[in-house]
Amino acid sequence: MLVLAVISLGVPLALSLRDRVNAEVHSQALSQADVVAATSADLLSPPRARNLELLVRSSGASVRGRVLIVNRQGLVLADSASSSTLGSSYLNRPEIATALAGRAVQTQRPSHSLGENILATAVPVVHNQSTIGVVRITQSVSAVQSAVSRTITKLILVAGTVLLLGLLAGAVIARQVALPIKRLESAARRIAKGELSARAVVEGSSEQRSLSASFNEMAERNQRLIGAQREFIADASHQLRTPLTALRLRLEEAVAVGVAAPIAAELSAGTAEVDRLASIVDELLVLSRAEDRELQGEAVDLSDAVLRAASRWNAVAEARGIQLTTLGSRGASAWCAQADLDRALDVLIENALHYSPTGAEVTLRSGERRIEVLDRGPGLAPGEQELVFERFHRGSAGRQGPPGSGLGLAIARTLARAWHGDAHLVNRSGGGAMASLEFAWSDR
Repeated sequence: MLVLAVISLGVPLALSLRDRVNAEVHSQALSQADVVAATSADLLSPPRARNLELLVRSSGASVRGRVLIVNRQGLVLADSASSSTLGSSYLNRPEIATALAGRAVQTQRPSHSLGENILATAVPVVHNQSTIGVVRITQSVSAVQSAVSRTITKLILVAGTVLLLGLLAGAVIARQVALPIKRLESAARRIAKGELSARAVVEGSSEQRSLSASFNEMAERNQRLIGAQREFIADASHQLRTPLTALRLRLEEAVAVGVAAPIAAELSAGTAEVDRLASIVDELLVLSRAEDRELQGEAVDLSDAVLRAASRWNAVAEARGIQLTTLGSRGASAWCAQADLDRALDVLIENALHYSPTGAEVTLRSGERRIEVLDRGPGLAPGEQELVFERFHRGSAGRQGPPGSGLGLAIARTLARAWHGDAHLVNRSGGGAMASLEFAWSDR
């Protein structure tokens, strides 16, 4: 905006100044010629060479041009540039002829002797109402243009200085205005990363101070709400686990006392449901804490994570007659918390083992920022790629397969997204599914 203002003011001013300088040069030349003509009127009859020479030299220095005085016949009487032209005829010069006819003239024409354009000003010298001679002033057009260029250059320098000072002042003002907003943004980012105690500095203009104060009030309220939520989840988890554990013990004692086979089967089914309910409580607790990012991120080697996961699940895979293999080159890494990565990866491996038939192979493959779990299970029905990540939703394979809570994939995706990543599940060509975890290069 400042640049546009300087240009919109400077260009018309430069054009106006150019026209004004040109006008002043023309006006000065004409005025000086009139003065010389009036002064020399008494010096031509008879010609006083010495006085005329002094007059033209003084006038030439004043107008920075050549001053020439000729008599009625067009013969040179005085020349500020050289005495060698004295007595020469200048009658063939168009401006001289016009002035001898009694008319002042000012024209721009090429000079064959100088090889450049000149501004010629000629004024008749009048004595007793009769033209007795001519005063001619010639100036180099390039010199005039050079003077105009120098003036415009000075104007450009002034405009540039004004622009520079304006930009510096604008930068200082913009920094003062933007600094409180940047600090507010920094506080917001810290809160987004889990530092709930972060607060903005109340500073700047009245509007900025009001915004910072409102932000701090919101942050304080969110911290209280999240703290209360965590306490509630922890208390609810503890309170639920205790009666569930007691109920399970009672069911086991009832089976141990000795009951009829049908009743024992029902008690065993009840025990399994209690275990399932306890698992759901644990997974809900994990899911509620997944987005809080209480853990610190680090560069995690994904190939090591795959090997650790394989060692954790090898026994389960062997018990089900499934071969668990690992692929991937070392050095592949991602930014996340190792515990979150292990938890999300366990979900994908557990699903793959549950849905793979006996004798099948489950492959864990690591790449840069990515881990894939490939199985040969039933795969996904059309349109289930995203539905299976919703809480408590179980796909068609899950409804026909072993029991589950429907929270595992939701936990895996939530943990991955907490580190700017994601989780996906797609069908493989030839049957089965490929589950993947993707993570970011660094903490953004």
